[in-house]
Amino acid sequence: MKYVYGPVPSRRLGKSLGIDTIPLKTCNWNCVYCQLGRTKPLVNERKNYFPPEEILAEVRQALKFHQPGEIDWITFVGSGEPTLHTSIGWLIQEIKKISDLPVAVITNGSLFYIPDVREELMSADAVLPSLDAGTAKLFLQINRPYPEITFKRMLHGLAVFQRNYWKNLWVEVMLVQGLNDTEAALEAIAAALHQIGPDEVHINIPTRPPVETWVKPPDEEGLMRARAILGKYAKVVHPADGTFYLGDSDDLVEAIVRIITRHPLRAEELERILAEWAPKQVKQVLEQLENSGRAQIVERYGVQFWSAAPSYFPDQVRSQAAAPRRLRNK
Repeated sequence: MKYVYGPVPSRRLGKSLGIDTIPLKTCNWNCVYCQLGRTKPLVNERKNYFPPEEILAEVRQALKFHQPGEIDWITFVGSGEPTLHTSIGWLIQEIKKISDLPVAVITNGSLFYIPDVREELMSADAVLPSLDAGTAKLFLQINRPYPEITFKRMLHGLAVFQRNYWKNLWVEVMLVQGLNDTEAALEAIAAALHQIGPDEVHINIPTRPPVETWVKPPDEEGLMRARAILGKYAKVVHPADGTFYLGDSDDLVEAIVRIITRHPLRAEELERILAEWAPKQVKQVLEQLENSGRAQIVERYGVQFWSAAPSYFPDQVRSQAAAPRRLRNK
């Protein structure tokens, strides 16, 4: 499948069937912590990047294949900003006609100042926007947005959306050590959250490879400070445990590439996922992945991650041939 993947384990949504409506790194932010590399260039044009009918057809196919209990949520999330797709509202409504599963949208929240975007997301059962800063200065430092997207405009759009949205608005705060985990930064975020009035606040830390090598997760003191300042509705969301579904296709390399394009995987995590196959087959698949030119190894925090080859990590991109061999010889 081109647009639908998983289900994958989600920190907040259990077993999530992902829908990716946007080409890799089609985004209007260039976040310092992004696990998919740098955005180049920034894109802020709304259009049908992929045919909505084809996306819906893949959702139908995936739902027919999986048994009840194998999927908890259907989630618009992937390799770009999903609200840039102009048919996202139509897709949400059509999916709710064919499935009783709840639908979530994970978004950076940048386009909520546009009335059409707010209206399109009203049918979703949960909307999960980001808010990593409480000031315009820090917003520019962390999220590095398209120039048209100002902090004031984004904050106002989120607040207006919440006043009219009666389901679940869960705001995510990604903490970066030394940037937004200080007392002053957290107090500013708390004030911004008060303006929005979300149902929950999810405190996240970067656990997959951030694009910038200097990005580090907060220490325990920083997490405790965030929990205290961001209020009683805030909770730390830890990495999810579970298995990434690779499908029943004979082409395991293709299945792996579909996952790492949206979710870079630790090397040992990928080997654990492949553990159900024979060791000889696993070795062959890893060699094929290595030689395919479609994957790369990125190192952060002393850990090696498989990522899609087109993802741009300017400081850590390695040759597709050398790094995996060093990895398996450890």
